[in-house]
Amino acid sequence: MSVKTESRYKPFIETLRHGRGGRIPLWLMRQAGRYLPEYRATRSQAGSFLTLCFQPSLAAEVTLQPLRRFDLDAAIIFSDILVVPMALGQDVSFQEGEGPILEPLSSLPRLYEESFARQLEPVYEAVSLVSAKLGDSTGLIGFAGAPWTLACYMIEGRGGTGFPRALDFMRRQPTAFRQLIDCLTDCIVLHLSRQIDAGAEAVQIFDSWAGSLEDQEITKWSIAPLLHITRELASRYPNLPVILFPRNVSQEHLLSLVENSCAAALSLDQNQDLEWAARALQPHVALQGNLAPDSLTQGGPELEREVDRILSCLSGGAHIFNLGHGILKETPPEHVTALVERVRRFTS
Repeated sequence: MSVKTESRYKPFIETLRHGRGGRIPLWLMRQAGRYLPEYRATRSQAGSFLTLCFQPSLAAEVTLQPLRRFDLDAAIIFSDILVVPMALGQDVSFQEGEGPILEPLSSLPRLYEESFARQLEPVYEAVSLVSAKLGDSTGLIGFAGAPWTLACYMIEGRGGTGFPRALDFMRRQPTAFRQLIDCLTDCIVLHLSRQIDAGAEAVQIFDSWAGSLEDQEITKWSIAPLLHITRELASRYPNLPVILFPRNVSQEHLLSLVENSCAAALSLDQNQDLEWAARALQPHVALQGNLAPDSLTQGGPELEREVDRILSCLSGGAHIFNLGHGILKETPPEHVTALVERVRRFTS
């Protein structure tokens, strides 16, 4: 297995591995997306979102687009968390204005590693293409959805619903649900490993819907699988940084992840208390986040105040500036330029 090695100083990778450095690294979730006119043009050329995801040259192109506009320290490969259910045989489509639609889950999936990896080969090819084109100081991030979040979509058939079907399935059929979570855990380890082999220098795991679980359920169905994945990746790639993003979970659960996982960083949503995080978490891991996407869309004095507040709270330790969730499509690109400039001025 070949993991890309850096030929020059990369603030993003160095912060993940060694803590606070001279420059606060900056990248943004969904930095390649609909707010950019060049993305919309490439999406139109592709014809559909999934074609864009599975056409390596186009996926590489949109991954690189924000780096041409903004002084960012990392690229994140353009793909989607739902490529994993697709590779397991579940039909997935994306409808404009509605988001993803998945066919009903009629039976529990099984992982056949060769078939699974073969179907996702375009993703790994895109990682290789981006890796070859990145500047020497820019890191490359691979990613996957967490088991619980993927299970939500697979059972519910769509997002944004509160996932009553997934919660009912989990509570009424715990044995079958355990089989699904175990299968997805193995899939995620394989999917992230293949991205690392293709050139990803760090990976992020998105548990976007962890907060929909009850307190004890979070430990069992969100945290435990994340711990397993980070430990397995650490055994395969000892120096490869992993970022965890468990959205809308309690301080207790964030502490549990810090104490028990091999993660290099926690990504914080905009609802987290940064002063607490700086005291309790930052001495042990890098913190990533956590500007509210609405503040970036609004821009102006509101954006400046929030950027300064976050930088001040987290300036005492390892910090990667990011959002608390993904960029909104209504965000003017010039607001991103203003954000980047303000973060850079703080460092200087």
